[in-house]
Amino acid sequence: MASIAEESVLPENPEDERLSIGANLAYGLQHVLTMYGGIVAVPLILGQAAGLNSADVGLLVTASLFAGGLATILQTIGLPFFGSRLPLVQGVSFSGVATMIAISGNGGIPAILGAVIAASLIGLLITPIFSRVTRFFPPLVTGIVITTIGLTLMPVAAFWAMGGNKAAPDFGSTANIQLAAVTLVIVLLLSKLGNASISRLSILLSIVIGTGIAYVAGMTDFSQVANGPVFALPKIFHFGYPTFELAAIISMLIVIMVTLVETSADILAVGEIVETKVDSRRLGDGLRADMLSSILAPVVGSFTQSAFAQNVGLVAVTGVKSRYVVATGGMFLVTLGLLPIMGRVVASVPTSVLGGAGLVLFGTVAASGIRTLSKVEYNNNMNLVIVATSIGFGMIPIAAPGFYEHFPTWVATIFHSGISSAAVMAILLNLLFNHFTAGNSDQQSVFAAATERTIRYQDIARLHDGDYFLNGKLYDAKGAEVPLIAAEAH
Repeated sequence: MASIAEESVLPENPEDERLSIGANLAYGLQHVLTMYGGIVAVPLILGQAAGLNSADVGLLVTASLFAGGLATILQTIGLPFFGSRLPLVQGVSFSGVATMIAISGNGGIPAILGAVIAASLIGLLITPIFSRVTRFFPPLVTGIVITTIGLTLMPVAAFWAMGGNKAAPDFGSTANIQLAAVTLVIVLLLSKLGNASISRLSILLSIVIGTGIAYVAGMTDFSQVANGPVFALPKIFHFGYPTFELAAIISMLIVIMVTLVETSADILAVGEIVETKVDSRRLGDGLRADMLSSILAPVVGSFTQSAFAQNVGLVAVTGVKSRYVVATGGMFLVTLGLLPIMGRVVASVPTSVLGGAGLVLFGTVAASGIRTLSKVEYNNNMNLVIVATSIGFGMIPIAAPGFYEHFPTWVATIFHSGISSAAVMAILLNLLFNHFTAGNSDQQSVFAAATERTIRYQDIARLHDGDYFLNGKLYDAKGAEVPLIAAEAH
């Protein structure tokens, strides 16, 4: 029997690869399971903050699945001027949660929906500005952003591994963490197998096996799956017609700016992983799809849409680059939005299982960023300082979540996300040191000097008594510089 990989037809562009129907379904479902917890988190949080009953919260969740599926299909398949045609999963953006909670306190869900529509419309009008900045996103900047995406997602994996609900009595229990660890081991074992198809499906299979183990151990059950309707159409403006308040729109516009930055980073990141060209036109098409989806999502009761960083990691870890796989995932999301019973099945997957798989996924994102940064030239420039400062700045809201709580709301909105913090700093420092070169020192940074020479194990094996280091270079006992091994010097 031919393997899934053998059935594919390789096109000129990796993202246009067409796999078999079985492969599309399997890999597409894997994308859905990877991001399901993230896409339902926002409506759950907002519904509870707005004081909605459980039935209405369920409608918010269903609407978010439906809107995310349509947005994913638009982003991957595309229309003229809309859609990057890259393997990007779209869903409710988490960056605006705090702002939307604040808006709901004054005007409820209708005020949120109105602010999202108005701010997204403005965002759609300004996307040409963002689509012409690709020259300011060299590997130095994209590598920083990709690395930061992976690092900022690690707390999410840890939170999931602990159970995902701080109010639960078993949150942080050894049982939850052990379940996550077992899932992680399953991922690694399946990835080590020689069969390419099994290795590519390691995340999905580990989630299925982990859920089975959890069921046997009594850590999850499917008793609630049959409770509720099997099929339900999204309800148009179920929560009332949107209201438009100036303060709410301005606050949401800041969120939209952050979303544009983060989506730009995700488009560039997945382009780097897929190894395909992302020019200003493609970036603009992707951003316009983001904004159009965000304008339409409130009609069915959802919120701002953006690319999911964790699914960028899934593309990296599986090597499945086809946009049609992700489009199939979008169809699954639409189906989940129409069939609440399927959503209840997926909801039965223990969060700890997702945490174990997420550790590999999110770590792969960071590793991809480090690989991109390895292409950067660090001699006689300030690039190492740019990398260090930007990643450090991006880690501030992760290490100290309350760091910006006393700053103006707009500052906190922009910089509470480690991804947007690192992206803003990387872009500004790259402009300062590599584009506006007036005033730059002609001496390399003291930090970069230490990295001028990379010692490899072959070099260490050639050391003799009396050899020494000076200014980042290796010399023998006679004072002659020891050169790199020719085969390793590239």
